[in-house]
Amino acid sequence: MSAALNRLEFAPPAPPGFLRAFGLAILAHLVLAAALTWGVNWRHQAIELTAEAELWAQVPVQAAPKLEEAPPAPPPVIENPAPPPAVDPQIVTEREKRRLADEKKRQDDQQARLDKLAADKKLADAAKQKQALTKLEEQKLETQRQENIKRSVGLAGATGSATAAGTAQQSAGPSSSYQGRIQERIYPKIVFTEYIAGNPVAVVEVRAAPDGTIIGRKLIKSSGVPAWDEAVIKAIDKTEALPRDVDGRVPSPLEIGFRPKK
Repeated sequence: MSAALNRLEFAPPAPPGFLRAFGLAILAHLVLAAALTWGVNWRHQAIELTAEAELWAQVPVQAAPKLEEAPPAPPPVIENPAPPPAVDPQIVTEREKRRLADEKKRQDDQQARLDKLAADKKLADAAKQKQALTKLEEQKLETQRQENIKRSVGLAGATGSATAAGTAQQSAGPSSSYQGRIQERIYPKIVFTEYIAGNPVAVVEVRAAPDGTIIGRKLIKSSGVPAWDEAVIKAIDKTEALPRDVDGRVPSPLEIGFRPKK
């Protein structure tokens, strides 16, 4: 212990300004800590770097030459070429004849087809024309037939001259005895056996052709006895034709009355 005190006793005195040096050291440490903190924050920020570089070969190199197509090889030279084979003129002539024959046959077939088409068209046109003429002729015949029917049925018994302007079938009625003659022909054909009170009349309209053939009959007034009316109609159907009048004609139409008792 005494030795240590002796050394302190002879030690140099403490340098002055110890507190100031201690404060500066603390300040330096604070500045250093701030600098480190700023440096860390700066490293976290995004940094965009742009760089350009040029590549250079270390040793100069020359470019390769452009690729060009090689010129075609010249055809081989044939010394003393063999002569073409000889052609028989007869074979050439036969081939030409066959070719001409085939060409002619083709042209003939084509012409035949054209002729057939023309003939078919002509036949079709003729058939159409004939059909049209036939139809027209049929129409004329039908018109004439209708006119003949009208004359036969409507004016078959007309007695006027060719220049007469009337429309009646006859200029005057039948003769006074004509209806009696008709009744005499029809009455014998009436078959009726029933008893009838009184003498009722059944009036029948009879139409006849110019030759007297009966072409129609119609009951225009009944006698009130259906059996008598039916018997009269059947008798007229059995008669078939009417007699001619004194002038040689058959008047039509006629209204004829029939009674059970004459």
